[in-house]
Amino acid sequence: MELPGTADQQRSQLLGALQSGSSHYDVVNLDVTWVPEFADGHLVRELDDSLLDDDVLPSVAATGRWCGSTYAVPFSSDVGLLYYRLDYLRAAGVNAPGLGPEPTTWVAFRNLKQVVLRAHGRGELPTAYAMPWTTQLSSYEGLTVNGIEAFAMVGASGGDAPLDDDEGRYVGTEEQLRLGLGEFTRRIDRAYTLDSAQESDEARLLADFAAGRTAFLRHWPYAYGVLHQDLRGGRLGLAALLGKAVLGGQNLAVTRHAPARNLDAIEDLLRFLTGRTSERCLLEAGFAATRASAYEEDGARCPRGPARSARPSPTGEDVDPMPRTEDGRPRSYAVVCKAGPAQRGAPAPHPAVRRVHPGVRRPPEPADRRRSGRAGEGGVRPAPCAATRAARRSLSRRPVSRRPRPGRRTAGWNARPVVMARSGRAARRP
Repeated sequence: MELPGTADQQRSQLLGALQSGSSHYDVVNLDVTWVPEFADGHLVRELDDSLLDDDVLPSVAATGRWCGSTYAVPFSSDVGLLYYRLDYLRAAGVNAPGLGPEPTTWVAFRNLKQVVLRAHGRGELPTAYAMPWTTQLSSYEGLTVNGIEAFAMVGASGGDAPLDDDEGRYVGTEEQLRLGLGEFTRRIDRAYTLDSAQESDEARLLADFAAGRTAFLRHWPYAYGVLHQDLRGGRLGLAALLGKAVLGGQNLAVTRHAPARNLDAIEDLLRFLTGRTSERCLLEAGFAATRASAYEEDGARCPRGPARSARPSPTGEDVDPMPRTEDGRPRSYAVVCKAGPAQRGAPAPHPAVRRVHPGVRRPPEPADRRRSGRAGEGGVRPAPCAATRAARRSLSRRPVSRRPRPGRRTAGWNARPVVMARSGRAARRP
């Protein structure tokens, strides 16, 4: 089943189809921030808790739960990373940028950007260079993510000084807002930020960075392989994002319209797509895996090996764009581990990143769902939790994501093809 290319259109189409009852989707690929909305709207089924076993990273597993129940299974994760042009830093006389394993503050990063600016003033950088840094500041999810990360950096959106409580009610103070907005303003200072960042999404950022217009870039793990195609020869550096990074990703959920006769087969499909081997294959393809075993040296291996171009290079050189360890993992995996999703015991995403949209229309529940809280089990479905009710009262329209979504063709069954709704192309086999 084919969906539109942008996430806001994908969400609208999925919501419309599932709410109207005309959906032919059995499995849907949801942004982690959509899970509460779809769960609270009775658009997806509760799942067996065993799908989130101990190998699933705790912070990632939390994105599949809502009001104490499991509604989705993590398929891929995401966390902010800092990319930088090593060739530009060398030209500026910086051989050790200080963006390695040791903690680095945004003040030190600002000083580093000043060094690059001075090098540009001396004519030591290529003519394509324009500004030290760029990030997602267009009016969509990217701007929201950058704002949340700035507030978290000064303790204004989590920890001991949250902006809201566990039920989504606003409890922030004027001082917290001042600190958070001050940090965000410093991060996007026009003296250091590329002008086009104000209208940039992920695709435009990649183009600007690869073209040499900036020395530093905030982006997601998948960009590592993309950028290495254009920046070979030791020109690309990578570090964990300074401070705290928002946890994103995509989760698989089962729609309420999925026929009961297919549920066992659908569960098998979910276990395959989110299992140890599949997650290792995702990691080797350049995405952030959701399982701890994918990052471990003695973990599962992708049976097909690292993804490579289908056509050989005419020069005979290696066409795999990503530097890898001997066991096939992208060398970026160590940075991804440090950045957040691969850390066992990492905190769950702040509630501000997991809120639902207001005004979710509740469609009539299917007969088997009215009889039970979970398919095939007895019991009564509980009322929406307090966090759901509070979030409906407090949240306006959430910006949308434009990150690409990993996917693959999946098996179906003769009784009815199992359709996994995702961007770009259908995923079924009759």
